[in-house]
Amino acid sequence: MSERSFATRAIDHPKHPAPQTGDVVPPLHLSTTFEADDPGAPGHGYTYSRFGNPTRDTLEATLADLEGAEHAVALSAGMAAISTVCLATLRPGDHVVASESLFGGTKALFDDLLAPLGINVDYVDATDPATVAAATTPDTALVWMESPTNPLLKLCDIGAIADVAADADALFAVDNTFSTPTVQRPLGSGADVVVYSTTKFLNGHSDATGGAIVTDDDERAEAFRFVGTKALGAAMAPFDCYLLQRGLKTLPLRMERHQANAQAVAEFLADHPAVTRVHYPGLESHPQHALAREQMDGYGGVVSFEIDGDAAVTRAFLEELDVFNVAVSLGGVESLIEHTASMSAGNLSDAERERAGISESLVRAPVGVEDPDDLVADLDAALGKLQE
Repeated sequence: MSERSFATRAIDHPKHPAPQTGDVVPPLHLSTTFEADDPGAPGHGYTYSRFGNPTRDTLEATLADLEGAEHAVALSAGMAAISTVCLATLRPGDHVVASESLFGGTKALFDDLLAPLGINVDYVDATDPATVAAATTPDTALVWMESPTNPLLKLCDIGAIADVAADADALFAVDNTFSTPTVQRPLGSGADVVVYSTTKFLNGHSDATGGAIVTDDDERAEAFRFVGTKALGAAMAPFDCYLLQRGLKTLPLRMERHQANAQAVAEFLADHPAVTRVHYPGLESHPQHALAREQMDGYGGVVSFEIDGDAAVTRAFLEELDVFNVAVSLGGVESLIEHTASMSAGNLSDAERERAGISESLVRAPVGVEDPDDLVADLDAALGKLQE
C-alpha cells in the first residue's frame, strides 16, 4: 500500500493500538492509576496517569505522525509546552535569540521568569536571517521563532534560520500554532523542535486546552517528557486528549475552509476605505508573500488589520459585529475578533506594544468556517457604521 496522505492519517492513524473490543474511536481512559501484575513490577507499562496514559499515548502517536516526527509530548497548555522546552534546554548564563513579535505569554516567560534566572534574551527582526545571525553569541543555546507571528503575521525563513541556529550550535524551536502541520512542517525545513497550543486550530472547537512538543531527537524528547510531565506535572488530561484526537480528524477539512475564508476576508478588507492596512500572507501586498508561497501550503486562518481611527473608533467597530465573536484566542470553528492592544496584548506596556508594532487601531480576526458571504457582510455593515 502506498504511503497514506495527511488527511487519511488524521482520521485513521496506522499506529493506533487495536483494542480487543474493536473500537473505531480510540477509547477514553480516565483512570488515574493502573494495577501492576506483581508488587513493584512495571506490569503492562502504565502505573500513574501523569506518567503515562493510553489515551494520551494514542494522541501523541497521532501528533508525531502528522508532523512527520518521531516523538510528541502532549501537555496541559501551549504555555506548558513552551515552558517545558525552555526549562529543559536553558541554564543560567545561556542566551536566547527570539523574534521581536511574539505571543504575549512567551514574552512574559522570557522576561519575567527566565531573565531573573540569569538567562539573557535578545529580540530581533526575524524577517531577516542576517539579523538573527548577528544576534547570536557563543552563549546562544536557543533560537525561538514564530512563523507567522502573533498578531502581525510576519514570517521568518525557517530554512535559513535553521542554518543560523546550527552554526551557533543552538536548539531551533518554532511555534507553529498559527499554521498547523497541515500548512507548514518546520522539522522538514531544519527546525529541531516544534511547539503548539493545541487549544487553537489543532483542536478546533474551543473546548479543550492543551499544548504539544514535537521533535525527532530521542534524548531531547525524554528531557521534555521528564520536565513537562514529571517535574511540572503538566501532562494533558485524558479527556482533553480525547477531544483533541477527535478534533484532529477534521483538521485538514477545517484548515481548508479557514484559509479560504481568511483569503476572502483579507481581500475584502484590503479594498475597504475604512481600513488602512491588512496583514495576511495570502495577499500579494504582504512583504513576505513570496516566502509564504515557498514554505507554506496555504496562508493560515488569521487576518489582522488596522482601522482608520483611534482605540475608541476601533472598539465601536467591534461592538457593531454580529457574526464575529469579540473574544481572545483563535482557531475554533467560530470566527473571533479582538482589539489586540487592550485584549491579548493588554498585559504589555505602551512602550512594549509600540515596539511590537501593535497600534491602538489593530484588530486581529481568527476567521472561522462560517459562510464567507456572511463574514464579509458582517464586517461590511460594521465598517459602514464608522463612515456614517
